[in-house]
Amino acid sequence: MADRTFALRSGRAVGVSTFGDPDAERLVVFCHAAPGSSVFDPDPDASAERHAHIVAIDRPGYGASEPWPLGSWPSITQAADDIAEYIRSVVVAETVIGVTRPRTVGVVGWSAGGRVALAVAARHPHLVDRVAIVGTPAPNEAVPWIDPKLQALSDELGAMAPGEAMSRLSAMLQPQADAVAAASEPGGVPLEMLGVGPVDQQALSGRGVHDRLGRMLKEAFRQGTGGVAGDILSYTARPWGFELGDVAAKTLIIAGQADAVAGYAHAAWYKKALPDSRMETMPGVGHLAIVPAWGRVLSHVAPAQLTR
Repeated sequence: MADRTFALRSGRAVGVSTFGDPDAERLVVFCHAAPGSSVFDPDPDASAERHAHIVAIDRPGYGASEPWPLGSWPSITQAADDIAEYIRSVVVAETVIGVTRPRTVGVVGWSAGGRVALAVAARHPHLVDRVAIVGTPAPNEAVPWIDPKLQALSDELGAMAPGEAMSRLSAMLQPQADAVAAASEPGGVPLEMLGVGPVDQQALSGRGVHDRLGRMLKEAFRQGTGGVAGDILSYTARPWGFELGDVAAKTLIIAGQADAVAGYAHAAWYKKALPDSRMETMPGVGHLAIVPAWGRVLSHVAPAQLTR
């Protein structure tokens, strides 16, 4: 589970996991997939080699983070603001004890986490200087990718009271939680719910990858299905709540060439929408591109010499 919990000003607790170099000056925040949790390190070797202190935070309802408050709509922007509050608190606390870090950080998002990463950059531009998103779907109205029946359901849920929408969607997602719970070992957890397909077998065959993903999903559903239900509602049933044009950070967009969830068309849409961005594709890789791309991602958000 997460290394620790952090109490937000609201009183809500969030789970925090750290990896990489704890003594590094450069701070990098990793926003997990949906379903997902903070315990997933895409490539521990690459994380150890790059001089960066990497932090991941469970979004509400996942892992060690408390659920969304009753009666409130899950939102991408609130998840982003939680991250920004944590980052600012760390900088302040470390300054008091004489630790000096750069005042800006790098933020990474995989799949649904990419939207949160971009929201952090858009809403807190003085806090974030570099962003990387990997396999992040574009809005459905821009690049259709959600089954029309599911989008119609999301529209229906969006017209309900938040508690009712969460309850209904959570019940529908219960088979995912049951499938994860049925696996006795992390390596036996089914990964289809992450968009992992046959094309990802090479990435999945890497040392410990399946186990790490399995542990991530075990943590994702530790409290039930509220975490993933909240994520889905935040980006399919409600407005995103921020403008991509407000992202001033230098942004790297990566897509697996064979990603059936969020491939080239999605990355190209983000390339046009983000003011300072670069797009790269990874041949022969699907939605699990975050694993082989992790070293490249870290070289962008935590370069040896940070330049603009």
